[in-house]
Amino acid sequence: MSGPKNTLKLILSVVLLASLCGNATAQQLEAVQLYSQDELIKLINNNQHLERVVEDRCQLVRDIEARADVLQIPAYQFLWGDMLAWGVCVDADPKLGVYHMRNAADQGLPAALEQLGRYHAAGTLVQEDKKRAVIYLREASALGNLKAQLQLAKLFIDGYGSPYDFEDLYHWLYNAITNDRQMHQEIGMYMLELEALMHPKAVRNARKPMMD
Repeated sequence: MSGPKNTLKLILSVVLLASLCGNATAQQLEAVQLYSQDELIKLINNNQHLERVVEDRCQLVRDIEARADVLQIPAYQFLWGDMLAWGVCVDADPKLGVYHMRNAADQGLPAALEQLGRYHAAGTLVQEDKKRAVIYLREASALGNLKAQLQLAKLFIDGYGSPYDFEDLYHWLYNAITNDRQMHQEIGMYMLELEALMHPKAVRNARKPMMD
């Protein structure tokens, strides 16, 4: 009689163990769930991407690297580059970090273009190069990145860039939409300063609605 009882206990133990392992596996999968492309871009645009990686206890490092290196997804290239540049969850490697940021910029990710433009303007990680900064920031601005447009306005007002681009930038700023009061005031200030550098006809041309 003891044989069947022991067998039954063994079966119940196996079932219970399988159930516990299944629950643990489910929790583990949930813990390491990757960000969708849209979610990651939103995190990047809100400058929360590095904070999120740390909050996730650095569990996604290898997956992020694979999506940057192997799949070459621009948002992940940017994230991986930023992690390497500033030593977030990995050993710092600024050279490799900027390399991945440039790969993301080459694929047209506005946040990567804006950040590289800002870094070249300030000499952060790279050598200061205002002309190169204008190139990156103008491309990001044309893609609708408001932070890049504000950075570009500052460079134009400081004497960098081509006057031929003033009308385009004024047009983008004129049509910018933001609920940030401080940013709204900053836009108005830059528009006034750009007006002083532009021909009145160019200002009139720039004050047109944004075409869809």
